[in-house]
Amino acid sequence: MTVLISGGTVVNATGASPADVIVEGERIAAVLAPDSELAAAARRGDARVIDARDRYVVPGGVDVHVHLQLPMTPESTSSDTFASGTVAAAWGGTTTVIDFVGQARGRRVRDALEERFAEAEGQCAVDYGFHLSMGGVDADSLAELAALVDEGITSLKLFMAYPGVWYSDDGEILRAMQRAADLGVLVMMHAENGLAIDVLRDQAAASGRTAPVWHGRTRPALLEGEAVHRAAALAAVAGAPLYIVHLSAAEALAEVVAARDAGRNVFAETCPQYLYLSLEEQLDRPGLAGARHICSPPLRSRHEGHQDSLWRGLRTDDLSVVSTDHCPFCDKDKALGLDDFRRVPNGLGTIEHRMDLLHQGVVAGELSVSRWVDVCSTTPARLFGLAGKKGVIAPGADADIVVYDPTAEHTLGADAHHMQVDNSAWEGVTVTGRAETVLSRGEVVVEAGRFRGRAGHGRFLRRSLCEPLR
Repeated sequence: MTVLISGGTVVNATGASPADVIVEGERIAAVLAPDSELAAAARRGDARVIDARDRYVVPGGVDVHVHLQLPMTPESTSSDTFASGTVAAAWGGTTTVIDFVGQARGRRVRDALEERFAEAEGQCAVDYGFHLSMGGVDADSLAELAALVDEGITSLKLFMAYPGVWYSDDGEILRAMQRAADLGVLVMMHAENGLAIDVLRDQAAASGRTAPVWHGRTRPALLEGEAVHRAAALAAVAGAPLYIVHLSAAEALAEVVAARDAGRNVFAETCPQYLYLSLEEQLDRPGLAGARHICSPPLRSRHEGHQDSLWRGLRTDDLSVVSTDHCPFCDKDKALGLDDFRRVPNGLGTIEHRMDLLHQGVVAGELSVSRWVDVCSTTPARLFGLAGKKGVIAPGADADIVVYDPTAEHTLGADAHHMQVDNSAWEGVTVTGRAETVLSRGEVVVEAGRFRGRAGHGRFLRRSLCEPLR
């Protein structure tokens, strides 16, 4: 089917201008000056016309950090499935998600991969990919990386946190980075000093400081900054590119800036929760209200200027991407740790709200509209092997397109969202801007306040290597 998106302002990372977009099947066929003869011919023919007057026409969002149906503890699994989470993503204008294959220590990479493929197969409403989370760095797991690259899994996540579960020591990290450098794989790093944090957590609990706020106070920003510094040094020794996930603190950003200023291939993402929420206003609440806001790294103090530093980092490109680290848990799971913050499963639900929350940054003057598209769509696609296919409105690209109303005001909350979770970290937050019509590979999946997509429409994405580094 031919689709004509007419009368809107096409926004790419390189700029914004009035244009019409013609879609043929699953791809964008043309981007045309308004009222061109080709657009008029499509209108006269049998094209379906989508009226985008007074709307932005933007590439579908690319969320490169989500955790769908992730077992966190023996008692709790993240509440969004591949089916529900990708539907919620579509509602929010995100048309590509990248989740994780979790290879815990003692497990074969291939077994973990096959299990994750089986969980996602036929369930996703939008296109999806996988990173490998490596908890067991050994000769066998490193040898399997080459086969994963051939299958389109071209990024590897390592952890400096969670000793005894996912943690890798510096020697293991260096070995994995060396192998990644040989293969061209992008190394993602959870950068917090987990060994020191565990000491602080246990000391707090032993002295009776078990309220949710102590999750934040025992994961200080200095230990995130230290870990980023160490990760960047190890990556430099290995000659590997490095991508810091969910960066939350000014100290950590300063280490990224230093590495980039030294000419190293170091990139970083932040998440909406670190741009908007804070330790004082959300985490330092009693009981369940605070537990709902536990994530790692934790929400940071607004008084210390972290949020302002992160917005500035997005403007200067020292922060390259905004993802969500989407990992929601229902109240029954969050309540497991009401007597001890260490037992609360970590994670918030944001997959549906990322595009709107970052557009609120445009409304507030923190970002340009083109930079909004860049950090939410274009650069994540480029860094994670989807350049030219996702994250751009251009001929030949997948027709992942959002007709976005920049003036629609709405309030976020558990009663309004489509995520499969009975609470909201964003309860009562009002934003301006909303996805009105969403196309995934040319198929309308959201329109006029209705979900029109289907489970199984989403395809697994075989990603190439990081575009800026190829």
